[in-house]
Amino acid sequence: MIPPGQQTRIEGRLADGRPVRLRISGDRISSIEETEPTPDQPTILPGLVDLQVNGFAGADVNADDVSVATVVELTRSLCRRGVTSYCPTIITASQEKILSALDVIAAARASDPLVADVVVGVHVEGPYLADADGPRGAHDRQHVRDPDPRELTQWLDVAPGLVRLVTLAPERPGATRYVRAATEAGIVVGLGHTAATPEQVRAAVHAGARLSTHLGNGSHAVLPRHPNHLWAQLAEEALTASFIADGHHLPADTFTAMVRAKGVERSVLVSDSAALAGCPPGEYHTPVGGSVTVDADGRLSLTGTDLLAGSGRSLFDCVRWALRQTSFGLAEVWSMASTVPARLLGSAERGVVAVGARADLVLVRGPDGPPRQAEPGLLATVVGGVAVHAGNSPSAECAGAAG
Repeated sequence: MIPPGQQTRIEGRLADGRPVRLRISGDRISSIEETEPTPDQPTILPGLVDLQVNGFAGADVNADDVSVATVVELTRSLCRRGVTSYCPTIITASQEKILSALDVIAAARASDPLVADVVVGVHVEGPYLADADGPRGAHDRQHVRDPDPRELTQWLDVAPGLVRLVTLAPERPGATRYVRAATEAGIVVGLGHTAATPEQVRAAVHAGARLSTHLGNGSHAVLPRHPNHLWAQLAEEALTASFIADGHHLPADTFTAMVRAKGVERSVLVSDSAALAGCPPGEYHTPVGGSVTVDADGRLSLTGTDLLAGSGRSLFDCVRWALRQTSFGLAEVWSMASTVPARLLGSAERGVVAVGARADLVLVRGPDGPPRQAEPGLLATVVGGVAVHAGNSPSAECAGAAG
């Protein structure tokens, strides 16, 4: 472990291959010096920043009984997989349940220093989403509703400064007014779970929307060739786009084409992981989805069907998939999973390896050679200058009985 409050150093190579020596003082990188290469140097990368985490390894942010212990457990599980900053994601629910979850997350940050460091905000995905089958996804139709700035005010009262991202469907009545109110409060507004017209997309962007949430998902399965909301969002330069790169939500060619359209600098990888993500293969029984099967490749599906039951991968797994299945290199893929999301949240001190930045780092082995021939393996996670994980990620132990 790296002791807090002391200066230490880490030697390795950056994503571009340069061998360096990093000195860490307190929670900051105090210097970076180029050195001579040595055998078996680890690669030093900024910690992963995941803007969309519903749960992981049995911990569920949206459970009726979510507790401080749930958030602490979730945070530690994610750190073991290279995540040093994340947004717990509260999905469509009653206002009372959303307020309760916000209160629990705020209490977890107040009670645990690691949670305070790693939970950089909350993503509220809904409840202002399209109510049609397809765009609505797995969100509860009973609680889908029109945007209400009064509800936003209550969120901010319960958890001041904690709500950093809200996803809504821009076609809902009152969406434009809500986007303006949220933007004025310093919240990033994402467009998602939508069947909007291009005009409605543009109106939301004009009002301040800055993100397309998991673009390519949360949509009707069949769209007009053109125009449609996907083309409109890809064309909007003001919109960064997030993508679920788990190998199940988007085919590799679709993911590649969309990233090329947006550019790496406006593309974000998210896990959108569910509570059963990271769990061993088997059949599980969940309060909301009923019977869910976890396959060996991490796919989550409603048992006996081909329907996805959420994402079953960590962000580190998504990085590995993108390196294996696309032509993007390590520096590009890692930037989409660290630098770009941190910048979207306005946190210039995270997601970078630079003097003065937070010492939120991961050390990986490889990849050596072309990305398709080798994938990075996680060696250590450092949060604020303190090593919080070392060694291979352990197998998850998940709540719920496997069949």
